[in-house]
Amino acid sequence: MARNHNLNLASQGTALKALFTGYLIVVAVGYLMAIVQIQLTHGLADGEYGLSVDDIVYSYYGNRTNSLLENKLHGSMKPMATDEEREKIISWVHAGATEDAYENDGIRQIFDAKCIICHNAEAGGAVPDYSDFQQIKERAVVDTGASITALARVSHIHLFGIAFIFMFVGLIFSLAAGVPKPLKVFVISMPYIFLLIDISAWWLTKLHPNFAWFVMIGGGAMALSFAFMWVVSMYEMWILPRIREDNRDALLDE
Repeated sequence: MARNHNLNLASQGTALKALFTGYLIVVAVGYLMAIVQIQLTHGLADGEYGLSVDDIVYSYYGNRTNSLLENKLHGSMKPMATDEEREKIISWVHAGATEDAYENDGIRQIFDAKCIICHNAEAGGAVPDYSDFQQIKERAVVDTGASITALARVSHIHLFGIAFIFMFVGLIFSLAAGVPKPLKVFVISMPYIFLLIDISAWWLTKLHPNFAWFVMIGGGAMALSFAFMWVVSMYEMWILPRIREDNRDALLDE
């Protein structure tokens, strides 16, 4: 007897399920890598592992009691230099960060040995070129967080990229028949709402550090919605058909 292919995840053919599953697995791994990357960059802004509100504040508002260079050496760049090298660079910054001292007091040798391998003209993007003394000098001033240019660049990349990812995750999840319609609409809409809150909070944190809480809330809510849609979609594709046949219609406008 031919099996009915109803408009839901459980009733689809193996090929379509394989397509959906492959996509969901790859974006889940990508999401995990993004979390790791955040932990290794923003998560070290305060010098300690683990993302905190202080990390968000330092990343976007800045730690205005020190220079950007000093904050990086105490934060995400701390593992890249020895304690002695770090203190030598910081002392040089406190003494005025002059080019003469840079050339003659061993500071240049530290940058050449430890920094320029990544911070060079070929790196591109937001990575400063530390083979150019002027770019080092610009980072030896008070840390005011991410620049407007950097915020604009990262904002448009995240808005396009994350919205594109959630469009397909949401499209797959929309075929889940076991989720009540109001909840389904809410969960599908949630990532877009909180993506706008998250990105807006970057800019607002640049103005006042208290808005850093909204960055945490926005990012956390997106992660929760992603996890919910991922788990429900995988369950209805592979586990539910082993329990019973699903004759329900998953159309949102049914």
